[in-house]
Amino acid sequence: MTSIMQKWFAITLWKRIAAALVLGAVVGAVAGDSITSIQWIGDLFIRLIKMLVVPLVFVTLVAGVVAMDDPKRLGSIGIKAFALYLMTTLFAIIIGIVVTSLIRPGIGVELIGVDPKGFEGEVSLTERLLSIVPDNPFAAFAQGDVLAIIFFAILVGAGILMAGERAKTLGTLFEDAAEVMLKITHIVMECAPFGVFALIAVVMGTAGFSTFVNIFLLAVTVYLGCFLHILLVHGPLVRLIGRLKIVPFFKGIVDAQLVAYSTSSSSGTLPVSLSCAEHNLGVKGPVASSILPLGATVNMDGTALYVASVTIFAAQIFGIDLHLIDYAMIALTTTLVSVGTASVPSASLFLLTVVLGTIGVTNEQTALIVGFIFPFDRVLDMMRTVVNVTGDLAVATTVARLEDEIDVDVYYTDAVE
Repeated sequence: MTSIMQKWFAITLWKRIAAALVLGAVVGAVAGDSITSIQWIGDLFIRLIKMLVVPLVFVTLVAGVVAMDDPKRLGSIGIKAFALYLMTTLFAIIIGIVVTSLIRPGIGVELIGVDPKGFEGEVSLTERLLSIVPDNPFAAFAQGDVLAIIFFAILVGAGILMAGERAKTLGTLFEDAAEVMLKITHIVMECAPFGVFALIAVVMGTAGFSTFVNIFLLAVTVYLGCFLHILLVHGPLVRLIGRLKIVPFFKGIVDAQLVAYSTSSSSGTLPVSLSCAEHNLGVKGPVASSILPLGATVNMDGTALYVASVTIFAAQIFGIDLHLIDYAMIALTTTLVSVGTASVPSASLFLLTVVLGTIGVTNEQTALIVGFIFPFDRVLDMMRTVVNVTGDLAVATTVARLEDEIDVDVYYTDAVE
């Protein structure tokens, strides 16, 4: 038994996760609906990941702010990160529009027999901004409101810095707590191969390959757009602005990408992203712990690309002719709804009413589109979450390089072999 365990742990984690993903897909396809009996394993893994998110975001962000020694540096890092997030989101929308316009997956699609799905009401930008400031920080912790937790953590970190020597012990406590949380993350990640196996097996067993018959072209469009965005935007961002070779970057984030693909949750992948950033890419704690939690909430490249693609898809189904001003409105509204989209599976589907309304699609038609896509959305969601997480790590790596907060020796160490 000891020998087996040693051989198991000798295999690099990402290889174990990748093998579990492939094996889970095969077993799920063969077993069919009966595979739902192991759903609890996947659910348990997701619960373990979710358990880490709130404490990890809070203590690592406070520790990151304290480690900067100067509150002004936080502003410099935040402005650069947010600017890059907006830039990559805009490129994602453009890629989504172009690829969907060229492939035209909506031509010939009929929505006969589709059950309409309801959607959530629009949340105004003012409400979204106000919600960043929590009425009660402890309620924000209980509700898992990441944006509010980020805001409170930044204030706590800034307060510790301003208090100087009198709060030095408290600052050290948060730094030690952050290290403990990262160690706990490593423990949980050892469960990832089993959780990924169960999650993928259940998706394949209950949905199967046949689910792509009616939506095959849209699936191809979304996956192709996502791959192009990673290759044409995230890679060059690290190479041209970060002045780093891109192969070590993509090797260093494999763990996070695989977990993102299996969980379909940017927030759920956050603990793994933090671990990859610090241990594989050499991004120092202050940058990783301040940028990645923000990115998991506001950087939704994959969501933006997906919403833009589905909007063009809907226009093709309903025969709506789009002009330059329509594309501009799609880009603007998609950017607004993608920033702050709940980083949980399928959340973006219920925001389509905002974007589709700009090109004249009615609420009833939007409900039909959502009803058509909803049964297949999990498989599409998995890929766009990979894009979201890759974007978070690309921006964190780039900003770390610009701020000289990256250990280049660690970055170029082949840590994932």
